Amino acid sequence: MAHDTTESRRLESDPAAWRRWGPYLSERAWGTVREDYSEHGQAWEAFPHDHARSRTYRWSEDGLAGICDLRQFLCFSLAFWNGKDPILKERIFGLTGNEGNHGEDAKEYWSYLDCTPTHSFMVWRYLYPQSAFPYDDLLQENRRRSKLEPEYELVDTGIFDAGYWEITATYAKADADDLCIAISLHNAGPETATLDVLPTLWFRNTWSWGRDPRKPMVVGDQARMDTNHFLLGKHSLVAEPSAVSQGVLLDTLCCDNETNAERLFGVASSTGYPKDGIGDHVLHGTDTVNPDRTGTKGALHYRVTVEAGATAEIRLRLSPDGRPVDDSWHSTMADRRREADEFYAALTPEDASTDEAAVLRQAFSGMLWSKQFYHYNVTEWLDGDPSQPTPPAARLEGRNHDWWHLNNRDVISMPDKWEYPWYAAWDLAFHCVTLAHVDAGFAKNQLLLMGREWYMHPNGQMPAYEWAFGDVNPPVHAWAALRVFEIDGSKDFDFLERALHKLLLNFNWWVNRKDAEGNNIFEGGFLGLDNIGPIDRSAQLPVAGTLEQSDGTAWMATYCLNMLEISLVLAKKMPVYEDLATKFFEHFAYIAGAMYERGLWNEADGFYYDVYQVQGGDRVPLRVRSIVGLIPLYATMVLQHDTIASMPEFSSRVDWFVAHQPRFAEAVAHLKDKGADETRLLAVVSPDRLERILTKMLDEGEFLSPYGLRALAASHREHPFVLELGGMSSTVDYEPAESTSGLFGGNSNWRGPIWFPVNYLVIESLKRYATYTGDDVTVELPTGSSNRVTLAEVADNLSRRLIGLFVDGPEGRRPVFGEYERLQSDPIFHRLIPFHEYFHGDTGAGLGASHQTGWTGLVAHLIVSRASNDEPPVTMPPV
Repeated sequence: MAHDTTESRRLESDPAAWRRWGPYLSERAWGTVREDYSEHGQAWEAFPHDHARSRTYRWSEDGLAGICDLRQFLCFSLAFWNGKDPILKERIFGLTGNEGNHGEDAKEYWSYLDCTPTHSFMVWRYLYPQSAFPYDDLLQENRRRSKLEPEYELVDTGIFDAGYWEITATYAKADADDLCIAISLHNAGPETATLDVLPTLWFRNTWSWGRDPRKPMVVGDQARMDTNHFLLGKHSLVAEPSAVSQGVLLDTLCCDNETNAERLFGVASSTGYPKDGIGDHVLHGTDTVNPDRTGTKGALHYRVTVEAGATAEIRLRLSPDGRPVDDSWHSTMADRRREADEFYAALTPEDASTDEAAVLRQAFSGMLWSKQFYHYNVTEWLDGDPSQPTPPAARLEGRNHDWWHLNNRDVISMPDKWEYPWYAAWDLAFHCVTLAHVDAGFAKNQLLLMGREWYMHPNGQMPAYEWAFGDVNPPVHAWAALRVFEIDGSKDFDFLERALHKLLLNFNWWVNRKDAEGNNIFEGGFLGLDNIGPIDRSAQLPVAGTLEQSDGTAWMATYCLNMLEISLVLAKKMPVYEDLATKFFEHFAYIAGAMYERGLWNEADGFYYDVYQVQGGDRVPLRVRSIVGLIPLYATMVLQHDTIASMPEFSSRVDWFVAHQPRFAEAVAHLKDKGADETRLLAVVSPDRLERILTKMLDEGEFLSPYGLRALAASHREHPFVLELGGMSSTVDYEPAESTSGLFGGNSNWRGPIWFPVNYLVIESLKRYATYTGDDVTVELPTGSSNRVTLAEVADNLSRRLIGLFVDGPEGRRPVFGEYERLQSDPIFHRLIPFHEYFHGDTGAGLGASHQTGWTGLVAHLIVSRASNDEPPVTMPPV
């Protein structure tokens, strides 16, 4: 890290110690594959939200503003009751994949306002209605709505009109194991209101499964809770003494982190004080808390009354030796906040606006908060636990049964801690590129983790995600390793070499498993793009044949170039890697040549398409104008003159190949032409074809939106693509918002919205082309405008469009908020910037998962890494 700040020095000196505690607690553990022990893999139904408060989790825990230690033995989170809700508010509520009219969806408003990479300072905010939470209304109305209608959100119910609480949790570490905690309660309602607040401390249940019977202990006193764990040791949560004297702190309540079997299954529970005992006691006065104040779960019970517009604060301290809330608590809070300000000020470009600085800080903070302790031993999950019922036999042939080697027990960067509380391989690569700006060590660790033997399949495949580890995601880890290496100062050659060795295994898996005919054309399946085409690309094809994928093949060409670049970087230190560089250069040429020969490029349309090779019959181009046809742009690399000059053996081999392999030489013919500063270009898309593609990509009636590139051209709104094949008719039309297609459940949509990862890779590719062309090549932006700009200017313009999703426009409205007036006009809501999964292709409104500060966090990377210039921001036209 280039900047010298207190936090960066802390990262360099003792990062492991300072990471012992962090925001590693999920916001949803129910409805996950790990907790699903059903016969047919119905995860949402096997462990629903209604069970979460009463049923012990097997693999992980969840909570509000949650933190825990690295192995998630001891957990801390917040719970609330507004006096009207039917249940204690202990976790974020949302609809399951089968309940929402557009798939699973969280139905609450919360945000991650601040976080440093060592988690020395963290801020979380939550907006809690003062009226009874409308659980049934949200469920029934979304169930009533069709896929053609928008989702029914919490703000649509009007519940915030009657008042709400703005709740802020702040954590500041006095040292690596000493956490000062502030819970701010702002009454944003019209009248005085009362709120029950229950800071909760509990142990993840590791003792009920017949593997390790040792049980830790929570012991409560009026103003503190003491814990003891056989591995973690002793910890104490201590309250501020004045809370007792003022009557705000009522009591300490304890129960056991054990299932309420009587409530859920009608059989006797193992304890009279089960997991939901505290909630039942607070809401209904039941005797379900242990009068001896002991158990494995405990909460300090506060009841706070706050006047309209006023704010109250609860102060706590969690430490191994029971340190009090004293002057050092206050100084720690002030010091860590100042250090966080210093850290982010050093990252923020001088020309960034105040709003852009807020976007940058919240994007980084959301990514750091989205770390999660992820625990999943597939063999134990398949076989079941000694003390539990044997899982159904069908599981041994069901989901993930061939990933028996997988044993995850690590802190991992999640796409989203509610909708996607499990890692996804290609998402993670994008996360790491952004995270490298704030914590390069963690980013490198994450990339290497995916290649470790207890993650990567013995055949070389990387695990995709827990719903189907065997699905195929785009191979972007070599690209990410390079970018992280560069952001970290291009000095950690050991990391790059370790990454290369694992990537070689994965590369060979791709070549051996996804090139069915051995002709260098790849059939990768859906490749993370869900419903991008007319058919499910991972399912059985409607007629015998092969789907030759433009994107799958282009991803592999890109993979070759990434591996070539890594090899060349390492060859500067270790010449032996020059041989490997030659291998990847030649393999790239084979793939690029195959794309030409097999007709993935459509000369008439000037665009790339997937091609359906019917067995024994015709080749049918699937003429859908989508991101699939732009992905070939990614396979671009510029060879610098000094690299060519310093590696004569590699250079001579390239020259020989171009001269003696005419079948493939055409694909790299432009390599012979010198560009700016005597650079050479390796690219699937030659410069002349680049201009034809850009004509469509930069057309506002096709891909170009005011807020980035659409995943599918808007021209398909009036001209849908129809595929008639094997008696089946499939249609692809432009859908700028939520999907109406049932492919992959319909909760994801690549038929029109704007997605950050694919946009970012286009921007990066254009910058590489610009390095080669300099200012000699210009294109119209937008197409038909007569406004000609360089490729570098196109890249900068697209970057500003993406950043523009989150910053206030001329009228003080953020496009990401769409037409939700409260989000636009209520200053409390307006400050909480969501980083959605994808965005409306016309308006920029946020869609999908609301906290996907994984790859959407790339906006922070765009802001940090942009070149400072005097050019004013582009004012986007009204939509």
